[in-house]
Order: sequence, then structure tokens, then C-alpha cells
Amino acid sequence: MNEFTPRKARLCFLTLLAISLTAGASENMIDDFELNSNIQWSYVSDQVMGGISEGVANFGRDDQGAFAHMKGTVSTANNGGFIQLRTNLPSGAQKESSGVYLKARGNGQKYYIHLRTRGTMLPWQYYQSGFEVSDEWQTIKLPMDSFEASGSWIRKSAKPTSIRSIGIVAYGRDHKADIQVSEIGFYD
Repeated sequence: MNEFTPRKARLCFLTLLAISLTAGASENMIDDFELNSNIQWSYVSDQVMGGISEGVANFGRDDQGAFAHMKGTVSTANNGGFIQLRTNLPSGAQKESSGVYLKARGNGQKYYIHLRTRGTMLPWQYYQSGFEVSDEWQTIKLPMDSFEASGSWIRKSAKPTSIRSIGIVAYGRDHKADIQVSEIGFYD
């Protein structure tokens, strides 16, 4: 006989709670880096302003799927310190977007997502949130309120509908960068 015990009741309650908390959540993918993607990504380094960081970004595939791969050497010499893979988002994100998600793996270093908005006019203006990667694929969620403004001349927080570009960035310290991203987007 299969009894409905208090322990089973708690497990049912917790399962239903988890289902109800995630039922309304959805992901709005920007890119999964498959061959049929229409998204144009650009590699940018601090060399545009006199820095000496070097790197490369390319697109690959392994038995687990397609991905963008950015690697290089970040140097803070000559007031530099970044390499970046960036795409424009002319339509912004949906108003309901709660944050950015990405599926990534890499060399155990800290990386950043940079968001630029209609209000970030100067090259050094952006909103930034950091994350760490391991050599295993993982899904990382960065809530919108975790993005910090790069200075006081822009709004304190980014409005999702105002976002105009998103960048995957190795930044701010001398280190070797090596990150792969198989999917990136916004979540509600």
C-alpha cells in the first residue's frame, strides 16, 4: 500500500511550488551561435584607444553544439585592459526582462557582461555585471539589478527597453582570457 505521509506531502508541496515559481519564467534568446544565426558579432579590444591587449574571437562547434570562442591576453598597460565580443540590439530587450542569461565555459577566470543603452553615449559608459566560468558548461543568470553603472553621468540602472548592445568582456586586470558561450539572451 502506498501511503501519503507528511514527508510525501512536503515533497509534493515543494515540487508544486518549484513548478509555479518557474512557470512564468521564460528566456528570450539573442543567439545560439548556430550557422543559421543572423546575429553579427564584433571583436573589439583596447587597441582602439592605445591599449595592447590582444585576442581573437571565432565560432566553433563540438559534440555539444555551436559556440562563440573568445581568447587572448588582457593587459592594463597603456591605460588598456579589455577584449570584447559585442553585438548590437536595435530593438532592446523586452520590458519584462529580469536579467541576462548565458551558457558558458572557460578557464576559471572572471568575465563580464557589458550592456550599453541609449543613454551611454561615450565609449567608457556601460552597465557591467561579473561572473566566473569553469571548464564545464553552466547556465549563468545575471539579474538586471546586478549591473552597475560605469560612472555617475548615466542612470543608476539600465532599462531593458533602452539596451542597444551586449558584450562578453574580459576586463580590468592582466590575465589570459579563454571563454566559450553557446547561448546568450534575456530572461523574464
